[in-house]
Amino acid sequence: MDWTTFIQLTVNGLTLGSVYALIALGYSMVYGILKLLNFAHGEVFMVGAFIGWGVLNLLGGAVDPRVPVWLLITLMTAAAMLGAGLLGVVIERFAYRPLRNAPRIAPLISALGVSFFLQNSVLILYGANFKTYDTFTLVDPFSGIQLGGVNVWIIRIVVFVSAIAMMLGLFALVRYSRLGKAMRATSFDREAASMMGIDVDKVIVKTFFIGSALAGAAGVLVGLVFGQINHFMGFNYGLKGFTAAVIGGIGSIPGAMFGGLFIGLAEAYSAGYISSVFQDLIVFSLLVVVLLVRPSGLFGRATIQKV
Repeated sequence: MDWTTFIQLTVNGLTLGSVYALIALGYSMVYGILKLLNFAHGEVFMVGAFIGWGVLNLLGGAVDPRVPVWLLITLMTAAAMLGAGLLGVVIERFAYRPLRNAPRIAPLISALGVSFFLQNSVLILYGANFKTYDTFTLVDPFSGIQLGGVNVWIIRIVVFVSAIAMMLGLFALVRYSRLGKAMRATSFDREAASMMGIDVDKVIVKTFFIGSALAGAAGVLVGLVFGQINHFMGFNYGLKGFTAAVIGGIGSIPGAMFGGLFIGLAEAYSAGYISSVFQDLIVFSLLVVVLLVRPSGLFGRATIQKV
């Protein structure tokens, strides 16, 4: 067995999987609260990537940044999280809240409409050409650590560590904070939570903000690792993030984390050991298998039907 190839593919899979996990968390949070599939979430991720690119160019670009590199990356991520979070709040207020009590197909169609609106808005504003983060100029491609004969680029380490930190922070927030308890109560029974004095609308808004902010951060991380972004990137990454959420058990935060890493590793190993032509086929075949064996997902719980 070629251990060098295995380590390289594992690093690639964990990097990509951590991005999928951040996107999957947004799907899981919104579905857990509203039982709504927010198909505009992939485009929120894409907008976050463009916000990060805008901050990069505003501060001098990768060739001659006006601030230290670590501060530049921090500002790019923070701006993307704030911008994407606010976008998520606006989407909830104008596209989903008026349809909260409508048949389920109505908010689903609204989500698709918002997705196309955001995608084409960015296309009109920035054009169809790829935008580059030029990360190789910003950060030395040979900087990093040696692992089993493989040089692990420092940006990949930053992406993985940042994603894991944000995922663990979200888990702690939901598990131990007052807001997290309100989220869990609203998820379990929205009407009962409201009668107990919980401001359900405020909880939903905060849920959209947090989930969208994580997607915005994921957009910047993708730009840093792969160097290029475009207006159509939200579809592919959003679809993979949704797949990760379903495999892990949509509505489950640990499930979204596991599902994202699982999909990322499966995609990397498929491309490395079989062929990149079949990597999507293998990933979605795994989705079908998991749903056939465990329809609620690996970490999900079967829904109790009231009669």
